[in-house]
Amino acid sequence: MRDSYGREISYLRVSVTDRCNLRCVYCMPAEGVPLLPREEVLSFEQIASVASAAARLGFRKLRLTGGEPLVRSGLPELVGILARVQGIERLAMTTNGTLLAPVAAELAARGLDSVNVSLDTLDAARYAAVTRGGRLADALEGIDSARHAGMPVKLNVVALEDSTDADFDELRRYAKYIGAEIQFIARYRLSEEKRDGGDYDRPPRCEQCNRLRLLADGTLRPCLHGNVAVKVDFGDLEGSIATAVAQKPKRGGICTGLEVGQIGG
Repeated sequence: MRDSYGREISYLRVSVTDRCNLRCVYCMPAEGVPLLPREEVLSFEQIASVASAAARLGFRKLRLTGGEPLVRSGLPELVGILARVQGIERLAMTTNGTLLAPVAAELAARGLDSVNVSLDTLDAARYAAVTRGGRLADALEGIDSARHAGMPVKLNVVALEDSTDADFDELRRYAKYIGAEIQFIARYRLSEEKRDGGDYDRPPRCEQCNRLRLLADGTLRPCLHGNVAVKVDFGDLEGSIATAVAQKPKRGGICTGLEVGQIGG
């Protein structure tokens, strides 16, 4: 379906949880964020119903995000449900990778097509600092497990203030060695005016945006950099989606009250 500026909106990003096992410096403050009561988080059945309605409206790609999606109990079950949604041609997930190794094979078997893994450095000490306690070895094991399960892997690299060309070159060599794609993401803050990625692959330019976001609390966000939120009406799912798409702005602005980790990036 098209928005009011003629853009084809065909990509639904689904935040399955606002929880995460890491505290990356570009996602949330060190103390974390206020968490949703579990009873306010969408059930698998509710997520699937929104995905099905989106598919009927022409959405073709679906990506699971968080927080960290793999902290959601039973996530492979959700993958299996969503993989059967008629009309969805690609089912992907973005993860920090540290919890991926034990479930990668099951995710692939249930229908997950690909994974994006956040990997900003190959230096273990720096990785621990950026993620505030994460283990690089866990993320690398997750990447290897996804590859061995037959899933294409793309590395998401956030360009931090102290990132260097040498850091990026090392990550490019690693990506080439394992046969993974790689994309570089300009660091952004939701509380600052939207800007395009410039010399980086992401964020995408607003005129090319094809995304709608479903948050874990059951609200649809037409724009990452904005405060417009449409509460899903489960009695009129297609109407809710159409309302959200109609409210996509021409260009992103500022989002207040949410951290990147709460909205799925």
